[in-house]
Amino acid sequence: MGTVTTAVRLSLGMLWMAVAAPLQAVLLLPFLPSRAIRVKLCNYWGWLTGWLMMKLAGCPVTTIGAEHLDPARPAIYIMNHTSTLDVFLGIWHAPVGAVGVAKKEVAKIPFFGQLYLLSGHLLVDRGDHGKAVAALRDLAATVRQFRMGIWIWPEGTRSSDGRLMPLKKGIYHLAVETGLPIVPVACEGAFDAWPPTRWEIRPTPVTMRILAPIDTTSWRDRAPEACLAEAQAALAAGLPERMRPLVG
Repeated sequence: MGTVTTAVRLSLGMLWMAVAAPLQAVLLLPFLPSRAIRVKLCNYWGWLTGWLMMKLAGCPVTTIGAEHLDPARPAIYIMNHTSTLDVFLGIWHAPVGAVGVAKKEVAKIPFFGQLYLLSGHLLVDRGDHGKAVAALRDLAATVRQFRMGIWIWPEGTRSSDGRLMPLKKGIYHLAVETGLPIVPVACEGAFDAWPPTRWEIRPTPVTMRILAPIDTTSWRDRAPEACLAEAQAALAAGLPERMRPLVG
């Protein structure tokens, strides 16, 4: 029964994408010269789509610390990654003007992936280090120019057991290049609802904890490893013990 229900939920979600994504793409076409405008327009689309997808999944979402999602104060938002649902939670919560950074495989999601590319959000090929670094540098320049934020899953891939994994150096370089603070976003419940090892969505409460910003102005003069450890510790503090990294 659970598999059948999941199929129905996914079918309804795909129906929404098949209708809403092309319509949004048409709205974006006149703004192809402006990446900033396309990103912001899709942020609004993401609010509705992310909310609807979580409704279809049957997962009630509680957001704590929403005051830290302030478009007037751009930041680098780092969210732990445990489930396919994270994409929809991210686009729902990302402030207007926040550029999403995801792995290139997102482009394979029908309708959504193509709109993601057209919108000006960034897809990174983690298998090609040189291209990934160049893409992040280009993003940093855009963010500085238009005073935008960044939403990223810094572990690089989904956690197989729900525990927070080491953070990649990309957020260190973005923080140094942009001077933006880092805002940890701790997501609890998405793994229980739909882990990567199970083809079944189980309606589960999800909590999004938006934590206090981390000042990164001193990161340029510090070792990357120490800065990443600081960010990981802050993110882990917002998660329950069962989702924190194992010690030792």
